[in-house]
Amino acid sequence: MKMTHKNKAKRTKGMTLLELTVVILVLLSLISVLFIGARAWKKGSDRAACILNIRNFQQAVRSYANMNGKNPGDTVPAFNTTIVGAGLFMETTPTCPGGGSYTGLTDTTVPAVGTVALVCDFADGPAHAPDNTAAW
Repeated sequence: MKMTHKNKAKRTKGMTLLELTVVILVLLSLISVLFIGARAWKKGSDRAACILNIRNFQQAVRSYANMNGKNPGDTVPAFNTTIVGAGLFMETTPTCPGGGSYTGLTDTTVPAVGTVALVCDFADGPAHAPDNTAAW
């Protein structure tokens, strides 16, 4: 004769509320780490794009000086009218992707080698400036 227990509880398939809560918390914490990483990546890419703008402007200044026989220290018309514009060395005025603004666009002196012609005043986070400009 087989004995059966009437108190034996049947376990249904599925997750308990506690298990579901733990899974949701783990997923939310992984998503928050993803957002933190994406924000850091965005700041780094903005800084890199800003440094590329500075480098491109520097090359435009050097090209203008070489084509017009200007030496470092020579006076020239303002950079924003002689270098930036349609058909000139740079088509459009550079803008900082991080929200900073550039100074040096209205300068009228060709900078010495190693001196950057354009400077970004971005103050929120790491500076938007190249580490080494000795060959510029």
